[in-house]
Amino acid sequence: MSKTALITGVTGQDGAYLAEYLLKKDYIVHGIKRRSSLFNTERIDHLYQDPHVDKRDFILHYGDLTDSMNVTKVIQECQPDEIYNLAAMSHVKVSFDTPEYTANADGLGTLRILEAVRLLGLTGKTRIYQASTSELYGLVQEVPQTEKTPFYPRSPYGVAKLYAYWITINYREAYGMHASNGILFNHESPIRGETFVTRKISRAMARIALGMQECLFMGNLSSRRDWGHAKDYIKAMHLILQQDKPDDYVIATGVTTSIREFILKTFAAAGMEIAFSGEKEEEVGKIVAFDEKLFAEKVGEEYKNHIRSRIANNPVVVRVDRNYYRPTEVDLLIGDSTKARTRLGWAPEFDLNGLIEDMISSDIHLMKKEAHIKNGGFRTLNYFE
Repeated sequence: MSKTALITGVTGQDGAYLAEYLLKKDYIVHGIKRRSSLFNTERIDHLYQDPHVDKRDFILHYGDLTDSMNVTKVIQECQPDEIYNLAAMSHVKVSFDTPEYTANADGLGTLRILEAVRLLGLTGKTRIYQASTSELYGLVQEVPQTEKTPFYPRSPYGVAKLYAYWITINYREAYGMHASNGILFNHESPIRGETFVTRKISRAMARIALGMQECLFMGNLSSRRDWGHAKDYIKAMHLILQQDKPDDYVIATGVTTSIREFILKTFAAAGMEIAFSGEKEEEVGKIVAFDEKLFAEKVGEEYKNHIRSRIANNPVVVRVDRNYYRPTEVDLLIGDSTKARTRLGWAPEFDLNGLIEDMISSDIHLMKKEAHIKNGGFRTLNYFE
């Protein structure tokens, strides 16, 4: 008999990959999406178009974690075996602008799910996965970070997620619920939101290579993160809920990379060599050379003259803008996922170079389509083509 899963935040990066993954495992998948005046289902539209997916196995519900009655109603209708709480106001910089909403959605939203499961008498049936985050560590107290490392969040987002983390543990211990936290470090993909730093970089690289954008503006280039691929991380989420006992797990690659290094690798993957010079807000990145064969393979022969011209006349493609600085910065994150690797048997399949290759291939493809549309074409963009 098929299991039933409920995914909050199903239209996001992780929600889309997880829905696809669970459907392939013969789950019935329910997803919660917020109502918007714009279509916001691009990441999951392909599931409805897939002839192998029975439409009765993938059902969407309108909802919002700030609405307790709605949350309770959806859970009651679905009677899920597993709940994956992935919905959140997840942009760290924006959380400083909307701290109250962030606390309501990310912190109290988790409480609403836990309380709904308890009040509906589903404690013995429903297993809950709470999407925790490496931002809990903030001003890191030890390197690398493990499940036992003290937390020190440095943003309203991190603080809200800290409440969600502890309320999940509290309900687990108080009511015997199968509720677990996955402390996921940064995980990216070709469908990462365009305002998140890695996607901002890969998208800008493609646009610069195609002559659609002049410069990439960044904040703190020295921040270091542990970056993995979302496709690997959603598998860990599923594994966590298949364990006999609930627990909390760090999910990470164990490799840390600065934003500056990520930029270098992203441009290099398309054949462009970047060199940085200057300090602080005066630091810039310039194209100093390019591998014509690799560039032609990745971007296109017809764009080589554009890059030659940039190198000769306008080589600066990266600048620092202090508007992108956070009020309090998180400088170094690197996770130790030994517990997950040992107990869950989880290991990432993508390394950083593989992640970057996946992202740039997709973004070059998408930006060429965008250029085509601007030049008179009308074809709809599809993230998964």
